[in-house]
Amino acid sequence: MLRSPSPSKPPASRAPRRTALVAALATAASLTVPAAAVAAPTAPTAPPGHQRPPAKQPVATGYGGAVSTVDPDASRTALEVLRRGGNAMDAAVAAGATLGVTEPYVAAIGGGGYITYYDARKRRVHAIDGREIAPKRMREDSFIDPATGEPLPFDQAVTSGLGVGVPGTLAQWDLALRRFGTRDLGRLLRPAIRVADRGFVVDREFHEQTALNAARFRDIVPTRELFLPDGRVPAVGSVFRNPDLADTYRELARHGTDRFYEGRLGREIARTVADPPVDPDATRDVRPGLMRPRDLAAYRALVREPTHVSYRGMDVYGMPPSSSGGTTIGESLNILGNFRLDARDPAAALHHYLEATKLAYADRGRYLGDADKVDVPVDELLSPGFARERACLIDPDRAAAAPVAAGSPDGDYRPCVPPGTRTRALAPEGPQTTHLVVADKWGNVASYTLSIEQFGGSGITVPGRGFLLNNQLTDFSFEPPAPGEAPDPNVPGPHKRPRSSMSPTLVLKDGRPKLALGTPGGSTIITTVLQILINRIDLGMDLPAALNAPRATQRNTPRVFAEQPFIDAYGEDLAARGHRLQVFPGPPAGVIGAATGLEILRPGLVQAVAEPTRRGGGSALVVRPVRR
Repeated sequence: MLRSPSPSKPPASRAPRRTALVAALATAASLTVPAAAVAAPTAPTAPPGHQRPPAKQPVATGYGGAVSTVDPDASRTALEVLRRGGNAMDAAVAAGATLGVTEPYVAAIGGGGYITYYDARKRRVHAIDGREIAPKRMREDSFIDPATGEPLPFDQAVTSGLGVGVPGTLAQWDLALRRFGTRDLGRLLRPAIRVADRGFVVDREFHEQTALNAARFRDIVPTRELFLPDGRVPAVGSVFRNPDLADTYRELARHGTDRFYEGRLGREIARTVADPPVDPDATRDVRPGLMRPRDLAAYRALVREPTHVSYRGMDVYGMPPSSSGGTTIGESLNILGNFRLDARDPAAALHHYLEATKLAYADRGRYLGDADKVDVPVDELLSPGFARERACLIDPDRAAAAPVAAGSPDGDYRPCVPPGTRTRALAPEGPQTTHLVVADKWGNVASYTLSIEQFGGSGITVPGRGFLLNNQLTDFSFEPPAPGEAPDPNVPGPHKRPRSSMSPTLVLKDGRPKLALGTPGGSTIITTVLQILINRIDLGMDLPAALNAPRATQRNTPRVFAEQPFIDAYGEDLAARGHRLQVFPGPPAGVIGAATGLEILRPGLVQAVAEPTRRGGGSALVVRPVRR
């Protein structure tokens, strides 16, 4: 059954609905993270009789369409869709489904995500919200342990039914395809079904992610049976098959996504959340969740108005709340627009970048939440007047002591306000997400971030279904504010979306797409996307160098966390300005993000870019490569 949205609301869906650089910059951009922190992007040898996995390449330039993902199978799937006449949205959904097979610990139909999409025919950017929602029974104190009166330990909330939100991925695919696609979901699931049936060759990244989760996977019976065959972590070079997921995809292809939200599969999901299938001999406390079948039936994906700011003559579009990505990136760019960032002095430019994000993260923590449930002052947060008021707090020679106080986006902006230190602590947010970008021959562009939160999500597999459930509700604040404290827009609530940092970003120049990018990384997503934009727009790097350059993140914390090559290149200069740098603790240790991006070099000519080394590297492909 298809329900029409209210005329005053955005369209909703649930299921079936369908150059040259200065020497210092060139040196910095060529630096990579330590070999010990990231495995080199090598393709394991396939067992006899099995196809060798496609090799990864980080940069591809050509015509007819382009794709960049973290996985060669997913990139190859998207490329085939483009070659057969599908558009960018078709290819993005097909790639996402394949990632559900080959990257099951970060992408699955048990999770959610966000898409920004440029519609070339209408020359307009859209934002499609597939974020998970909390069950109707969730309250502000749902993460408070009634036995102690204290918030649950984070790791206990992660591996629980309590942390599982109503998945949004399938409803988002359905809505995206009905609005912007040219293929039906059943057809686009076929490549993923083939990969799940035939299997894929286990690489070091998959092996290590499984090993990281092995202890908790062993405690949950269907998860152990699927991901630890014979009780062992799959070896590098072995073939991993997922026939249960292939059958689930076939069922969805035949019956549509109503099967998931209103049918048998939805009831199985709700039952699994309410009564997690834990091994009776396990000692792990896996708490039941609050989800019921009616929560799945109530889910809607939404088309929203994207955030928009102008920066150095370009239009930057991002994801609005419930994501904090578009507003925080936009506010940071607006603040930086008050300064001249000079490629001849990269340390000064990076100082301003770190100070701008410090201020923007203070405002993120104070004001950002699900705009359907709380009042989020998006227009004021992105206003030039508010940015000027915040920019006046930046000392060009000295870092402000963090944490800094949030500003007042009230429309009454003065040259300056005194800095303060009262702020809520940065809440944990899982960095294990994935991002893909696609452009087609007609000029449509998709930027898509999808996630199940931690590596392995909740750790709970729906029995016989082949996919893990998310733990996205742990993105809520666990504890309501104390009396006298400022309201927290991100406390849990019924059918509320938890705040996210996912930042699928599109940049237009003269009304046409120029850049598309995004990354995993939890709350570091925002700073990674912002730093790539600054590298490309302000510091004169080409996109491969901008994406490969060493990274740092400042999220209104006393220390700046950075990759070691960043500290090697800029640490002394930034320390002299008062920044306290420390190697990013991860996970994975020492590595920030795993970005993908593309750039329209001229009409029809696209350059797709993936990571050369971070988290094993990524896969960039084009339909018709440029001959060198």
